[in-house]
Amino acid sequence: MLRPLFALISCAGLLLLVTGCAHYHLGAGAKPIFSTLYVEPVTTKILLPQSQETLESQVRSALVRDGRVTLVNSPEAAEASLKLHLIDYRREVATQRRDDTGLARKFTLTLGVACTLTDRRTGRPLFDQRLIEARRDAYNDSGKTLPSGTAVSGQLQAEYQTLPLLAEALAAKITHAVLDVW
Repeated sequence: MLRPLFALISCAGLLLLVTGCAHYHLGAGAKPIFSTLYVEPVTTKILLPQSQETLESQVRSALVRDGRVTLVNSPEAAEASLKLHLIDYRREVATQRRDDTGLARKFTLTLGVACTLTDRRTGRPLFDQRLIEARRDAYNDSGKTLPSGTAVSGQLQAEYQTLPLLAEALAAKITHAVLDVW
């Protein structure tokens, strides 16, 4: 009596599992409501050299890799446009040096952007001034001398080398915000 009941419950459970997973598929998820996107040139209110170009390049690369939308070169050819405005760059001391607690060994760098995604067909924003930020650590060394003989601060060099990684992390978050269901 117990065996047939157990077999029946097992079959029902297996049937539920199979039908529940029937519509699952690998991939990025739902298609956005637009198929072409124009990424406007990045604007900034922060003083960080090469940040605009680096972020724009990383965002474009992330969107192309994702493949759910086609990037276009003019706003007229796009169904949606993305506006990015760099609004925040800060560094916080994460670790101090053992031999001198007044000097930092590691900094946490934060880069923030305000994003606006607009449906160009209706003129309405899909989201407006959404704040997105990314963080990365930069490790300070004792400083270096360039081949030209110019001394470079270790902190400055560490921040310069971390900027592409910071922009890449921020671009991944922006791509997620733009293409995934809001």
